[in-house]
Amino acid sequence: MAYVPEEYYYTKDHEWAQVDENVVTVGITEYAQQQLGEVVYVDLPEEGQKVTQDESFGAVESVKAASDLIAPVSGTVIEVNTSHTDDTGLINDDPMNDGWLIRIEMDTEKELAALLKAPEYKKIIEAQK
Repeated sequence: MAYVPEEYYYTKDHEWAQVDENVVTVGITEYAQQQLGEVVYVDLPEEGQKVTQDESFGAVESVKAASDLIAPVSGTVIEVNTSHTDDTGLINDDPMNDGWLIRIEMDTEKELAALLKAPEYKKIIEAQK
């Protein structure tokens, strides 16, 4: 079973969201990384760019496939993990921590209600096996 921290939120598209007051750190889940395989390219937005919940904010490409990255919440990108420019392997090595992608200053906490909690996300993973 993939690592699914209880304190994170999740999307059905396999992004995780860690909330610290009004800042949401976003990445892809360990399950998504396992399905993608070796990541070779990451396309991320620039700081200051607006993102909208359930819409693409970038893409990740692997030797197997390319996948859109879907924003878990709406808001403004306040930080981008530029380490991916030099080392796309960060997503493969540590997708749930050092491999985070962006930080969003969210517009409203109400959107968190649309996200999945860990037990719900685990059920999705199980159903896709």
